[in-house]
Amino acid sequence: MLPIARPRPDAERLLRILDGEEIADRPPLTEYIADPPIIRQVVEGLLGRAWVDPIAGDRASQAAYLDNCIAFWYHLGYDTIRLDASLPLPTRRLVAQDTAPGASRERHWADEHEGPIASWDDFERYPWPSVSDVDFFPFEYTAAHLPEGMGLMLEHNGHMYELLSNLFSYEGLCFALMDQPDLVQAASERLGELLVAFYEHIADMDNVVAFWAGDDMGFRTSTLISPADLRRFVLPWHARQAAIAHEHGLKYYLHSCGQLNAIYTDLIEQVLIDGKHSFEDTIIHAEEFHRLYSRGEAGLSRRIATLGGVDVDILARGSEEQVRRRTRQLIEACGPYGRFGVGSGNSITNYVPVANYLAMVEETLR
Repeated sequence: MLPIARPRPDAERLLRILDGEEIADRPPLTEYIADPPIIRQVVEGLLGRAWVDPIAGDRASQAAYLDNCIAFWYHLGYDTIRLDASLPLPTRRLVAQDTAPGASRERHWADEHEGPIASWDDFERYPWPSVSDVDFFPFEYTAAHLPEGMGLMLEHNGHMYELLSNLFSYEGLCFALMDQPDLVQAASERLGELLVAFYEHIADMDNVVAFWAGDDMGFRTSTLISPADLRRFVLPWHARQAAIAHEHGLKYYLHSCGQLNAIYTDLIEQVLIDGKHSFEDTIIHAEEFHRLYSRGEAGLSRRIATLGGVDVDILARGSEEQVRRRTRQLIEACGPYGRFGVGSGNSITNYVPVANYLAMVEETLR
């Protein structure tokens, strides 16, 4: 079945299904991220293409890399490609060797104890960027080279909560919320205006159909900061970005990990997200979320799409048969009602066996 020789992507139909305007014979594929090592294995092993790593400042290698990414999503049956770009916001990062099989890169994560901003002096000295500092070439090139029918979903890499916690560190942000809320407010406003400028810049790019913003606001049992602080410093900026999307006829989807029960009403009725991604079975099964918020049994004034739901633990440690079984469960539970796209609960990480990922895709397409 894979690769598909002559795909027929239809991004507009995808949006209609996710909006509940059309019930398809099978739900569409949706995916937030596939790590480059996964893409490479498919590009080389399944598509028979030569892999090219992108080199900073080298447009030829970047274009070749993007051509491979387009081929990956196109020939696996997706209707859209999701890309991100980042404002240059210096933060403190920790580094370790990536131990995933076949990994050739380091793994980076945020320093939870110390960030570049802890005082007003730090805030004033911080090298705040502008949108003109962002390299939009990957967006522009991909938009110009999409196969007919495909659409682009774009985002800034990291959103308000993640950016705040990176600037202050998680520990520093928790202290600042109590001791210096005015400093948190100032940083939130500076970051928010940068994000507004970013999204206004990309909203009119060719072939863009949605923003798919990522902002991990929770962990297994709660939000990472209080719901009240999220409502004060974070959610208003998501609402601004959602408004930009809607003003330009685009959708606003949210990827956010963790237990977010305390703010789902805010996200759906005030922020006006059009769909939610990131599901972990130990928090909430995607079927249950779909019942509550896509089929409307939570009783809110709006219904949104459920994006993905195959738990990464199953993708990473299960058998191909277990992956197929879980994928089929989701399709049968959610597909007949619309407002559902099949994909991972989080992302296709570099430690997911490619055979398991392709099993999920094939089960969706059959």
